[in-house]
Amino acid sequence: MKKFLVSIVAALLAVPTFAQFTSGGFTLSESNVYYGVRLGLSMANLGGDDVDMDSKAGLTLAGVVGLRLSDGVPVFLESGLYYTERGAKKDKQSVGYTNFELPVLIKYGFQATDEIAVLPFLGPVFSYAFSGKTKQYQQASDGTIELAKVGTFDEKKAIHGGLKRPNMGIKVGCGAEWNNLYLEAGYQFGLTNIAKNDDFTIHSNALFLNVGVNF
Repeated sequence: MKKFLVSIVAALLAVPTFAQFTSGGFTLSESNVYYGVRLGLSMANLGGDDVDMDSKAGLTLAGVVGLRLSDGVPVFLESGLYYTERGAKKDKQSVGYTNFELPVLIKYGFQATDEIAVLPFLGPVFSYAFSGKTKQYQQASDGTIELAKVGTFDEKKAIHGGLKRPNMGIKVGCGAEWNNLYLEAGYQFGLTNIAKNDDFTIHSNALFLNVGVNF
């Protein structure tokens, strides 16, 4: 998996630039395409019915591409492939899983200074969880209660009956660019009920902070 993620980043870095940029990763007065890489940290949580858990830190790694939609208005469409770590924890128990995410974001650019551009953004994000482990208390064969690892998506063993792999949410935040360096912060709201058990409603939410480079 690590080799695969490194290959994605290397491929994006090898792609030539289609435009010259004067403020951050783009010019507000010209049409262009930009590429970028992102590295960040998220504080994820699982919210919903009868779910009382705290936030859990996770890694974000991504490659993105953006396209200006209008010559006259600095509106951009940005997407990309994200690797994210999600879940929640409570004391020694924890729910963890990893996603591939595909956001479709609309960004609007403001020229804050001659070298700094500010870009608020909003859009849907589609994700699919491909692996996960849950630590939970369960009864051992000798009758004692112990902390054990089970699959996060195992509806027979995992806490709350396990989670579904597909998910959809809304991503909202704001980014800033300076000399091709990029910083963004925001929040991702889960819209899909990812609980396999119909007796529960569980949504995956996350506060995120990413840094990167646009070129």
